[in-house]
Amino acid sequence: MDMNVIPHPALDDPLNHALLQAIEGGLPLTAQPYAVVGERLGISEQEVMARLQALQEQGIIKRMGIVVRHRVLGYRANAMVVWDVPDDRVAETGCCLGAIPFVTLCYRRPRRLPDWPYNLFTMIHGHNREQVLARLDHLVKHCGMAAFAHQALFSRRCFKQRGARYTTLDAQTDKSP
Repeated sequence: MDMNVIPHPALDDPLNHALLQAIEGGLPLTAQPYAVVGERLGISEQEVMARLQALQEQGIIKRMGIVVRHRVLGYRANAMVVWDVPDDRVAETGCCLGAIPFVTLCYRRPRRLPDWPYNLFTMIHGHNREQVLARLDHLVKHCGMAAFAHQALFSRRCFKQRGARYTTLDAQTDKSP
């Protein structure tokens, strides 16, 4: 058994294991992706959703989201904008930012003081750097964030984008000594 992998009782269930393998390549692009996954596994759409929720609650799945291949769509500039938002304003500010169509990610992270005071992260894509900066200016004005320290961290290179991989599950379910 791989000593770097912590076994989890939920992974003893072969159906959970099959479900994780079924989603690691991405969900089907259809109106009811969970129904398609369920059909492949011989279970209902409701059971797929219930199992995924349980796997999230147990910490096996950290989060589910979309991988945006922005360069394929013509967006050549992107920046992760990090914000230092007062803790009592993070939820309200995050909702405002997340409602803007060009914000593709918006999430809270713990501060890493003293060097990293930022606790709210947003991703902005644009066709060029100027468009991203104009969008950032719009966010500052629209969400009333002029008083919040922030930095726009532009990407310098594009890394391979993919969803989560659960291939270590085989090591977790291997019971051999």
